[in-house]
Amino acid sequence: MYPWLALGHQSSFLHLCNKIAKRGHRITFFAPKTAQSNLLSFNLYPHHIKFVAVAVPHVEGLPPNAETTSDVPYRLYPLIMTAMDLTQPDIEARLSELKPELVFYDFTHWMPSLAKRLGIKAIPYCTISSAMIGYTVSPSRFEEGRDQTMSDLMKPPPGYPDSSIKFHVHEARAFANKRKEVFGSNVLFYDRMFISTSEADAIGFRTCREIEVAYLDFIEEQFKKPVIPSGPVIGEKPNSCLDDKWVSWLGEFTQGSVVYCCLGSECRLRPNLFQELVLGLELTGMPFLAGLKPPIGFDSVGDALPEGFEERVNGRGILYGGWIQQQLILEHPCVGCFITHCRSGSLSEALVNECQLVLLPNVGDQILNARMMSKNLQVGVEVEKGEVDGLYTKESVSKALSVVMDDENETSRVIRSNHAKIRDMLPNKDLESTYIDAFCKKLHKIVDEKHMVH
Repeated sequence: MYPWLALGHQSSFLHLCNKIAKRGHRITFFAPKTAQSNLLSFNLYPHHIKFVAVAVPHVEGLPPNAETTSDVPYRLYPLIMTAMDLTQPDIEARLSELKPELVFYDFTHWMPSLAKRLGIKAIPYCTISSAMIGYTVSPSRFEEGRDQTMSDLMKPPPGYPDSSIKFHVHEARAFANKRKEVFGSNVLFYDRMFISTSEADAIGFRTCREIEVAYLDFIEEQFKKPVIPSGPVIGEKPNSCLDDKWVSWLGEFTQGSVVYCCLGSECRLRPNLFQELVLGLELTGMPFLAGLKPPIGFDSVGDALPEGFEERVNGRGILYGGWIQQQLILEHPCVGCFITHCRSGSLSEALVNECQLVLLPNVGDQILNARMMSKNLQVGVEVEKGEVDGLYTKESVSKALSVVMDDENETSRVIRSNHAKIRDMLPNKDLESTYIDAFCKKLHKIVDEKHMVH
């Protein structure tokens, strides 16, 4: 396993490792030494999963000792990718020595050709949704070298299974620009994604057919290679307990009444959007706990708050800028709603709990994840934004919260019913076991075919 150097990707890969290792398979996990300290506690099978430290070369423009996205702001992610690309010789030497049957990665575009040289099968494991991969990097987007313009991206590619899932103007503009962005080592971002997928031996996805069947089938038809869903691969619950300070504070409110808001460990909003979000929380009159990073240009959350905000919400609202025990917070009976940025990990954690979903995507795959949750599965409400400028207001935040928290509202009733069906399905151990068994069986088949060829 050699995932992208971001904690969300690394932890998702490690959750899969645990499921596979449980069945007796041996796994080597490549990661920078500093990142391993964050991962070791999640390794449930240390006799089967071995961490190997990768030395990440320094790249000009990065801070000293920067090895993962956690060490840098978003604008420097391309340089982290450049640094990861420079590990290729080291990875090749280690793979030559290890001689594994399979190598899993995500968008190191050089991995498929490297693996082929060494007689190893290469499989990208996509922690982003198949809806996103199908929409943005399917071969039909690249026919005849056609560039992806903003106009192209306003509509799904030919044959895409759901016409209701599409970009707004501001999103299409951002993705058209992303298409032209160099993301590490003079490689365009979408070329990197396309090569990583199109030159692989099979494509793995962290999802289940019950939720994404149409998109998985579309990708298999487009790329002409096996698509292997691993199931939702929900991480094991932490052994730790919720901190006493949160148990005490949440316990002051009635069941299902608290709004929990968290946009991920790496999201730093623009100051105007940060203020609209917190003012929207205030506007609802509901108790809330918001785990937010300081907005761009600020050193602390407190410095960025609107004037008088803390006094007005005193006793019913907390803004917290540190790390937060999200899985345990979402399980608390007093939490009734989760405002999420729609990363797949956060969505999985939310869907197995009873809290309602308000969807506030920021970048990348979060956008189509939100669209799929609101339009296709109808398990949440997306915060309305300006079609062209992408801005939301305190009123649009408050409106989305009011809809999902009002159990007399027809939309809320539909959402609660749909959410309940998925909540009953996802944690089912039989479902998980069936998927992982099938996943391993298909990997065996790919390996067996390799040996038959030789």
